[in-house]
Amino acid sequence: MDRESYDGLRTFLKKCEEHGEVKVVKGADWNLEIGALTESVSELIKEPPALLFDEIKDYPEGFRVLSIPTASRVRMALALGLPTDTPKMEIVRHAAVKMRNAAPMPPREVPTGPVMQNIMRDNEIDLSRFPVLKSHRLDGGRYIGTGDSLINRDPETGYVNVGTYRMQMHEGNLLGLWMSPGQQGRQICERYWKEGKACPVVAVFGADPVLFFLSYTKFPFGVSELDRVGGMLGHPLDVVIGPITGLPIPAHAEIAIEGEVPPPGEQTHKEGPFGEWPGYYTQGASGSDPEQPVIRVKAIYYRDNPILLNMAPQWPGAPHHSVRFEGGLLWQQLEAAGVPGIAGAYVHHPMFIVVAIKQQYAGHAKQAGMAVLACAAGARNGRLVVIVDEDIDPSNIDEVVWAMSTRIDPASDIQVVDNCWASPLDPRMPPDRSENGPHTNSRAIIYAVRPFEWRDKFPAVNRIGRDEMAAVVEKYKDILPFPKR
Repeated sequence: MDRESYDGLRTFLKKCEEHGEVKVVKGADWNLEIGALTESVSELIKEPPALLFDEIKDYPEGFRVLSIPTASRVRMALALGLPTDTPKMEIVRHAAVKMRNAAPMPPREVPTGPVMQNIMRDNEIDLSRFPVLKSHRLDGGRYIGTGDSLINRDPETGYVNVGTYRMQMHEGNLLGLWMSPGQQGRQICERYWKEGKACPVVAVFGADPVLFFLSYTKFPFGVSELDRVGGMLGHPLDVVIGPITGLPIPAHAEIAIEGEVPPPGEQTHKEGPFGEWPGYYTQGASGSDPEQPVIRVKAIYYRDNPILLNMAPQWPGAPHHSVRFEGGLLWQQLEAAGVPGIAGAYVHHPMFIVVAIKQQYAGHAKQAGMAVLACAAGARNGRLVVIVDEDIDPSNIDEVVWAMSTRIDPASDIQVVDNCWASPLDPRMPPDRSENGPHTNSRAIIYAVRPFEWRDKFPAVNRIGRDEMAAVVEKYKDILPFPKR
């Protein structure tokens, strides 16, 4: 991408509009209606358009909200700079190769940027100036932090972390912050809290999709997402140094705040409930344990005609992403861990991971399954890990279910691993543990592969080969409406 033409989310949105991938919706209500329409479109329309809401009830024209920006394969390809006809697994593979091979590029400091076009400080600060959504009827309030990236710096090493955490608007200058135990952003905050200090933070709402992807992706502690996004984009990310916190603010972000997170003993606020990513209002984390940290907002910066990125969690049947980006990172980490023969990796849901391998020796499938639990991209919040043969497309749930139904013996091919890293948001976690810990769960590894010892005697499949399918699809694509894969 040409650096001179780079404009963050707006560059991406312009490309989507050129491909007919954006639908403008005017006059919708921030209170439940935008959330309901977003989820309905995601669930009922295959490869749905991005929804750009304008003239939102109670707000002036130009204060906009963007929903489901990457819920089509085309838009996911555009976000990663790929041709629009790139198949799903090629998108995942590209992400894996890019994260492994692209040299990290530290951000470039610039004196100013579009995010600084408008500034609110002191008594001017008012988060309610933006069309902050209430997305679900049982939500305890309005949440500006769904499509967000929170930036803070480790006081011991100087490492700058970027993470995604939910943020409730309590007051015009006060945000609630929910961070699961063990998350890197929380670990950094805790180091300040132990010294009795507030943790300086920047929160960005409406950044480049690649930065948002990386902010919710699990990298090892010390690996800065800001360096990685430069490598993924092919040029350093321009940042403005926050005058209050000294933290980097992406120069082309739509909205950003500077603030601080005080120690919980100094200030907290009732937070939630909130419909979270598992598709539930989880007891404890979202209901009966409401006191959570806060962000005291010291300044707000925003572009003319700002765009809030709406990534409020929906039930898994209404996905935000056509292609789950995290599979690429897992693929890369498995190969880096020395697991050979990885043919694909796909995250259907944070609790359902599928890895395809070309078996090379006895025990290979078990090695891959255990490695998933050890890799940063698969270590937290899982439930099911499925290992399949290389003839199974891990992104195709029908193929995965077929392998699970025909290639396992439940008595010998399902392994349960206890005491794995989890989150209080796990809906299956008992209420007392959700509230008090330990926040662990068990995982099932399902080895849906042909048994290595007699794989050559396993019945042959009666399905046409992928090369045969590709040939007939290419020959008859002008006659029959074959979907892109």
